[in-house]
Amino acid sequence: MGIGNDPCFMFSILFLCWFSFITNHLSLGAVDTISATQSLSGDQTIISAGGTFEMGFYRPGKSSNYYISIWYYEVSPKTIVWVANRDIPISNKYSSVLKILDGNLVLLNESQIIIWSTNHKSTATTYSNSVAAVLGDDGNLVLRDGSNSNSTKPIWQSFNHPTHTWLPGSKFGYDKRTNTHQVLTSWKNSEDPSPGPFSLILDATTIQFLLLWNGSEQYWKTGPWNGKFFSLLPEMKGPYMYNYSYYDNKNESYFIYTPYNSSFISGFIMDASGQIKVVTWLKGTKEPNVLWTLPVQQCEVYAFCGAFGTCNQNNLPFCNCPNGFNPATSSNDWNSMSYSAGCTRRTKLVCGNNEEKDMFLEYPNMRLPKHPRSVAVGSAEECESTCLSNCSCTAYAYNSDGCSIWIGDLFNMQELLKNDDRGRTLYLRVAVSKYSSGKNKKGIIGFVLGSVSVVLVFSGLIFAVGKIRQVDEEQTTTVYGSLVAFR
Repeated sequence: MGIGNDPCFMFSILFLCWFSFITNHLSLGAVDTISATQSLSGDQTIISAGGTFEMGFYRPGKSSNYYISIWYYEVSPKTIVWVANRDIPISNKYSSVLKILDGNLVLLNESQIIIWSTNHKSTATTYSNSVAAVLGDDGNLVLRDGSNSNSTKPIWQSFNHPTHTWLPGSKFGYDKRTNTHQVLTSWKNSEDPSPGPFSLILDATTIQFLLLWNGSEQYWKTGPWNGKFFSLLPEMKGPYMYNYSYYDNKNESYFIYTPYNSSFISGFIMDASGQIKVVTWLKGTKEPNVLWTLPVQQCEVYAFCGAFGTCNQNNLPFCNCPNGFNPATSSNDWNSMSYSAGCTRRTKLVCGNNEEKDMFLEYPNMRLPKHPRSVAVGSAEECESTCLSNCSCTAYAYNSDGCSIWIGDLFNMQELLKNDDRGRTLYLRVAVSKYSSGKNKKGIIGFVLGSVSVVLVFSGLIFAVGKIRQVDEEQTTTVYGSLVAFR
């Protein structure tokens, strides 16, 4: 009898397949620990002792990448609070392993190469056999030396290395010894945990939180701490849900917050939108409650629409590209509300290389971009000429404050309502050949008006034909419903 027909052989194969499935699809005995003799792979997870948090391999949305992540155990959909390998994802979770190696928790990819590590430096020889990683009910992943039962100080902890979420009970602040800030950094977009452009830090000098773009451009702040709340954060004056504590000593300055109601699951999330979102869940429920979103208006987030993108708080989507520009990335990015790549020109600027010159499109009711350069001129024509003579000048504005020009990419352009006092007129530089052979704005205006006239004529004809058909059909048409006003 051949091996293929041997019942014992077939049973052994089936058993090995079943065992492989079980070891890759179950949590590690529903425990909260990865010991020196254990590892985590595939669909295996560890769950905190009280069932609040879970850690394992996570694949965001339609992405093909996996990340070692911590999430709320009972919340659906999965809400991630910490990501280990956000810079270097893996593609196969079944051949990748999270384990203790030489006293550190490490992640090995498909080729068994270390792509992430707790990176703790130690010469202790006992660490290799006694170190364990424990996931706490506070969401803190702690690396401890099990050989020292009297030691409560962790070797390493995820609370010291936050990614995009500040959890209750964790410190968030500034280390005076190393001159480093703890930073919350947004995801690049909803399906990419790699670091995005938006971040939250504590300014230990003024004792206030700052929101930054690209680590330097401040676009929002809480105002200084007065011992009870932040001066520019009126949301804190309402019903008290959290207890905030500020500590300052020779080594560090930091805040800690805890919910007054222990049944609340909470998190301060540095969202990919560039806004801080304070989210809470009541234990036993899965629906999140967003308490605060700051800044309140999306268009207050610096460079949310990227270079040359315009933001309109009263439209959806918020971002758009001006005439003569297209989205710099695929439409899929814009559909997923990832606008940070901004807009790119359809036609390059001429900048006086031949007889043609660049021209300017007029945009009224705009909130002007930041970082203008003031130019001393006597008229709007001189202001325009000054910008045209500089190949790096991309826009200008002339008003009661004088002449302002902008060099390079434009960020934070915002369309305002007509009655908004902040509105100014911006003149955006474009290549004249993009529109017609004409060399001034009148040609464009005539083209647009002519197009509108044609559209109106055809619309009128269609409307007239529709009315005639309606008269013929009214006697035989039954009305099955009507508009209802919701109150």
